Amino acid sequence: MADQVLNIGLGRVVELYNRVDQSDPTNAVLVLVAFVVSGDQDAAVKDVDTLAALEALANVAEATNSGYARIVLDDTDLTTFAPDDSNDRTDLDFPDQTFTSVVAGDVWTDLAVCYDPDSTGGADSAIVPLTWHDFAATPNGGDITAQPSANGFYRAS
Repeated sequence: MADQVLNIGLGRVVELYNRVDQSDPTNAVLVLVAFVVSGDQDAAVKDVDTLAALEALANVAEATNSGYARIVLDDTDLTTFAPDDSNDRTDLDFPDQTFTSVVAGDVWTDLAVCYDPDSTGGADSAIVPLTWHDFAATPNGGDITAQPSANGFYRAS
């Protein structure tokens, strides 16, 4: 599960996940972004409203390793969800994702799951960071698998 939900995503993660799953709007996607963070920046991260603002924080930088690329998930990549009425919650998940052949360099510390309402727009200022996950990975030329949690990346209860 998420180590923290950014303030902008409180109460919205299920809604935005569902919008991607329903292709409404058509080009809506989730974006997985790997980060390199120095020190405890969780309080600062929690308050940002866009991916651009997240990248602008001191001591927070997107990974730059050769071979690294953001992972984009559209409706075909997501697991359709239903509320768990027995446990009074909703869990959201996506299949494990693989960053392929990432060369040594930056040591990754965190993973952000973001919502992009229009994947054709290309502006980080329009992408909303939703959840922030501890994600320790040391690239060495091999693949890196992203599985934020065995129970899903987000739980609303």
